[in-house]
Amino acid sequence: MSDLLELINSITLSVVTVAWALFLVTWIIGWALRGSPIPFYRVKRVGQSLIEDAVWGAFWLAIGSSVFALIAYIASQINVPYPEPPQITPSG
Repeated sequence: MSDLLELINSITLSVVTVAWALFLVTWIIGWALRGSPIPFYRVKRVGQSLIEDAVWGAFWLAIGSSVFALIAYIASQINVPYPEPPQITPSG
């Protein structure tokens, strides 16, 4: 069970890292197009669209990562044995 969780965590970490890098590249390209001195409005609109899509992607990536981390935490806690019940000692 532990090996499976480690495999899933490593794959998820790789995918999330690539997704954050893609967000950063898209955001940079969007701002470069939007701020460029090109007199075509359509190019600037494409830049704005890339910026908006990158921000939405980052938002959903953060939400998805948080949900996955919560699920992984709950799954790791299910495998932990319950603690011993407290012992009641007679007072006297």
